[in-house]
Amino acid sequence: MRRGARGYVARVSNRDFEYVGGETVYEGDIIDVEHNRYRYPDGEEVERDLVRHPGAVGIVCHDGKDLWLVKQPRQAVNDPDVLEIPAGKLDEEGESPLDTAKRELAEEIGKGAEQWDSLRSFWTSVGILDEEVHLYLATDLFDQHAETHEDERIEIVRWPLDRLDELLDTVKYSKTRIGLLELHRRMHGG
Repeated sequence: MRRGARGYVARVSNRDFEYVGGETVYEGDIIDVEHNRYRYPDGEEVERDLVRHPGAVGIVCHDGKDLWLVKQPRQAVNDPDVLEIPAGKLDEEGESPLDTAKRELAEEIGKGAEQWDSLRSFWTSVGILDEEVHLYLATDLFDQHAETHEDERIEIVRWPLDRLDELLDTVKYSKTRIGLLELHRRMHGG
């Protein structure tokens, strides 16, 4: 055993695996679901149900005084008013994550930004889902309107930037929480 960051971790000689086979059991507008089999070098086979997602972007944006957020209904958690950063999925062929972020910012809150900085990317739930979220910080905002999706029910919310800690105490949505924590880290020299 070796000592890890939070205690002892058993050594595993080989964690490589190979795809053996599988099938797509559901094809949807946003996700596909696969039932797959994998084999480890010792011969053991495992089955995994995996959700395939095209990826997404999230935009932490502020004008130096206020953060610009949105509220919208999220049926998966039975909440009509989830407070979150502007975001969207990578669903336009050939569009880069940054270009998607710029389009989504205009569509969701009617803003563009002069300054765009990457806040890195992260996987949302690697046990079942391959979604990768690309986070950006957008500043020096200006008005930029774009066509919105008819099925979105978005309310724009301005939150005082100097109340970021209070906001962090209430946010549960991972994309928003991670984005705001990255902003907090940058603001406080972390």
